[in-house]
This record gives sequence, structure tokens and C-alpha cells, in this order.
Amino acid sequence: MPAPNGFAYSVRGADVVITHHGRTATVLRGARAAEFLDEVESGDPQLLMARVTGNYRRGNERAARQHARNQR
Repeated sequence: MPAPNGFAYSVRGADVVITHHGRTATVLRGARAAEFLDEVESGDPQLLMARVTGNYRRGNERAARQHARNQR
């Protein structure tokens, strides 16, 4: 699976705005924004932003849904 890319963030007052390829993906406010700023310095910022925005799936969901262990 390729590493996520194209994410950027900017701090606007107490808010953190995360963009993906120039388009706003999410805005973090309050405690979540402060937590994000702490985490972004210690880890992979692209992966963290992908997790926060929910953009971490890469197309194998259909195959996983059709797998025998996921059939009910």
C-alpha cells in the first residue's frame, strides 16, 4: 500500500485546517487540535493526517467484504 501524500495543515487561531491536494478535508478544534499538533511532531505527519481525515482506505474494501470469513 502506498504511503499517503498530498496532505497539508495550517493553524488558524485555535483551529487546525487539514487540506488534501489543496481542498479542505477537515477542521480540528479545541482539544483535538491541540492533540493533533502534539502528535504531528512525533510521527509521520502524512499518515496522521490521513487517519484524522478518514482518507486511509485504498480500494481493497470490496475484496475484504467478499472474503469467506466476513460472510454472515
